[in-house]
Amino acid sequence: MSTLYIVASPIGNLRDISLRALDVLKAAAVVGCEDTRHSLKLLTHFGIKAKLISCRAANEKKAAEKLICELNTGHDAAYLSDAGSPGVSDPGAVLARLVSEAGHDVVPVPGPSAFASLLSVAGAGDKTIVFEGFLSPKSGRRRSRLKELLDGGAAFVLYESPFRILKLLTDLSEFDGERYICIGREMTKIHEEYLRGSVMDVLRELEKRPEQKGEFSLLVSGRKHSLI
Repeated sequence: MSTLYIVASPIGNLRDISLRALDVLKAAAVVGCEDTRHSLKLLTHFGIKAKLISCRAANEKKAAEKLICELNTGHDAAYLSDAGSPGVSDPGAVLARLVSEAGHDVVPVPGPSAFASLLSVAGAGDKTIVFEGFLSPKSGRRRSRLKELLDGGAAFVLYESPFRILKLLTDLSEFDGERYICIGREMTKIHEEYLRGSVMDVLRELEKRPEQKGEFSLLVSGRKHSLI
């Protein structure tokens, strides 16, 4: 029986990778990657040479078969998504299930996560939090799901691109403009930024900007105001 290590990788700052993650990647006979080009940059930065196998959402089942073949030879393997923890709005869930069903161990190597990082600085204090990730780009489906989430009474976390963040906040403002939110933009990167306040306050701030840049993570509290 061999082990597949599911390795969390930096969401921006490469120094956030754990010492254990580096040890695992150095020892792995093969590393599955959401994007081999992206992972190669990370591995090269730390002087790690490894056999890479593409394992993205579109080919995850086939890639799992290749990794299982490697594991069947008695060698351990690792898996990296592009950023953060695999399986959280990233590929990895199908791989983990199939490898486990093949009789091998699947072990997490915890570390960076945009979801957990945002919660730690949001200042919302909600006990129940729903992780939703990316909503549908289609307006009707997005608004319908937003309404369900807001009516549910729990906090929830969304991911959004710079191209749709204003549409998302506009939809939120129409349902509940006073709801407390915290947005993390470009977390752990050079232009890292956090915006906190009501939906309307944050929307107005972003509307002042000529364009939106970076990747956005958004926590919507289950309450209208922060703890303070």
